[in-house]
Amino acid sequence: MNKAYLQKLANRIKELRTKNGLTQDDLASEFVSRGMISLLETVRTDITVSKLKCIADNLGVNMKDLFDFD
Repeated sequence: MNKAYLQKLANRIKELRTKNGLTQDDLASEFVSRGMISLLETVRTDITVSKLKCIADNLGVNMKDLFDFD
């Protein structure tokens, strides 16, 4: 994934997480660890679609909402 695009995705996930008053620990699940969320938000890793779906579910949004940054 393009690093600039990944940065936008990371910023959007962090924005939604903080808007909902969630910590990285709160957002974590059995499928996505807090460490993975940290790495994603700091753009130090790429992420699979299935993990993005878990994050979206935990945020209570549709997957398309994660990509609403353009």
